[in-house]
Amino acid sequence: MKNAQVLQTIAMILLLIGGLNWGLIGLCEWNFIGSVFGYTSVLTRTIYILAGLAAIYRIVVWAKTEK
Repeated sequence: MKNAQVLQTIAMILLLIGGLNWGLIGLCEWNFIGSVFGYTSVLTRTIYILAGLAAIYRIVVWAKTEK
């Protein structure tokens, strides 16, 4: 059960980072993640991929709890 809680927390942190980054892109045309880690760096792409996987994970968990 503890592993599930850790995974939930990591997913939420990644979703918050991704959401805030997209908000900054929409409001200010500023990509925070790209600015900090480089627009084409492997780390930036990894963060984007992890945020996407976190969103998919949360969708799956949400769908299971809705049943």
